[in-house]
Amino acid sequence: MAAARRERDIDDLPKNSANYTALTPMWFLERAATVHPTRASVVHGSRRYTWQHTYHRCRRLASALSSRSVGLGSTVAVIAPNVPALYEAHFGIPMAGAVVNAVNIRLNASTIAFLLSHSVSAVVMVDQEFFTLAEEALKILAEKSKKGYKLPLLIVIGDESCDPKTLEYALSRGAIEYEEFLESGDPEFAWKPPEDEWQSISLGYTSGTTASPKGVVLSHRGAYLMSLSAGIVWGMNEGAVYLWTLPMFHCNGWCYTWALTAFCGTSICLRQVTAKGVYSAIAKYGVTHFCAAPVVLNTIVNALPEETILPLPHVVNVMTAGAAPPPSVLFAMSERGFKVTHTYGLSETYGPSTICAWKPEWDSLPLEKQARLNARQGVRYVGLEGLDVINSRTMEPVPADGTTIGEIMMRGNAIMKGYLKNPKANEEAFANGWFHSGDLAVKHPDGYIEIKDRSKDIIISGGENISSLEVENTLYLHPAILEASVAARPDEQWGESPCAFVTLKPNADRSDDRHMADDIIKFCKAKMPAYWVPKSVVFGPLPKTATGKIQKHLLRAKAAKELGPVKKSKL
Repeated sequence: MAAARRERDIDDLPKNSANYTALTPMWFLERAATVHPTRASVVHGSRRYTWQHTYHRCRRLASALSSRSVGLGSTVAVIAPNVPALYEAHFGIPMAGAVVNAVNIRLNASTIAFLLSHSVSAVVMVDQEFFTLAEEALKILAEKSKKGYKLPLLIVIGDESCDPKTLEYALSRGAIEYEEFLESGDPEFAWKPPEDEWQSISLGYTSGTTASPKGVVLSHRGAYLMSLSAGIVWGMNEGAVYLWTLPMFHCNGWCYTWALTAFCGTSICLRQVTAKGVYSAIAKYGVTHFCAAPVVLNTIVNALPEETILPLPHVVNVMTAGAAPPPSVLFAMSERGFKVTHTYGLSETYGPSTICAWKPEWDSLPLEKQARLNARQGVRYVGLEGLDVINSRTMEPVPADGTTIGEIMMRGNAIMKGYLKNPKANEEAFANGWFHSGDLAVKHPDGYIEIKDRSKDIIISGGENISSLEVENTLYLHPAILEASVAARPDEQWGESPCAFVTLKPNADRSDDRHMADDIIKFCKAKMPAYWVPKSVVFGPLPKTATGKIQKHLLRAKAAKELGPVKKSKL
């Protein structure tokens, strides 16, 4: 009894203001401004802010929003590329108690209107280049205002690299200029952490690779833990110089908007991503880290000689996710001196939440073997408590044999709060106490997982499953192919067969598409099972989301509706 009593005493010690506060990444900014007030925080063109500047600017933003009754329960939408204002929004908006909704700048006006309406955004901050897009979306919303819908406050973000006439136009339409809005706020605004760390910090909509975007709601607690995890698993050093090649609007920049503050690093904003811009920033600013989807890596390795700066002046750490990177691209990056870390995740998991953790014993392996190992999705982040490949029918883990396919499932603090106003989707996503990713994978004997496909992207030909990713990895080995994606095409004999959609390199021979298609098919026949070989090859640019994901649903639709079924061969 005495032992039981002592145990209860241990557990009954109460929380108080001295030993407990809600977790939030806002604490990172206060610390960075205290420890490194004069260190560069954000650099964009001729503008250079220190951590003290950034802290004051974010508090001004929070104050200005609060004075307009924007706070707990409010959502603020930001439509902007990688500019300082979007970085500041990730702190200033939550400091006011509101939720930041960073909007994909490549969406059309009707979709943005849906997002603004669905999120009931009280304020819209928009970069001057995208003002007319926002204005068109607001015109759509204006129709709803007749039924009592309150139009949001409109703030325009100026940028010296843009045509000044676009800013003049925005101001003539009644928008408030961002810097003027900040001036109305107090740089000493006394922000407070959330009373409950489960409070929402951000809202992001799924990328658009499916027809119906869902609103992913994230918490202060999850953002805090995943920001620290993001830096820890990457081995990010204090004072890192980070280049924003990844859109900040994508999963809050994979939480690096907040992580860079925790590590007191410097953000170099890159408004438009080009291979030349990446190499130039490495040389000019001493960039040590950047994140990018595999499509961006492909652009870097295929850059023209005059666009590159090789050999690199120092090791540059690269994190890639968003799609499974072809081993050939990872190999090419390594050859150029980039150190690539491969991660995997979803909007619902705060961005990347697994990592292909590098093992020292791999250092002595040939680069090709290293690239193949590094192409796997790996093991869980420090901040993710549960990860497995599970049979979705039995809910039992698949054997770690590298061949048995199951669904990647996760659980823990790295999982979203849920989808906004979508109970049916939440029920499906959280079924049986796990978050269901929809990605099909195997688990290797060393515990590392490897994606084989999205469940909807598996091609079933003659009753056999074909991984579109496996076929794509082979296509990337062809010397003339720059980008490749494989989708199912209806087939009169086999039900479905692989159709390859290909973008050729600039120096490839394009004089005879039929001859090139035959060459690609012959190449595939020598490297894969016969039933995996694409029966058709389509040339041209591939449709992508703003984060570089290829929109396979559009390719599937094209294969089905425009190309039609593959005719049954006559014997």
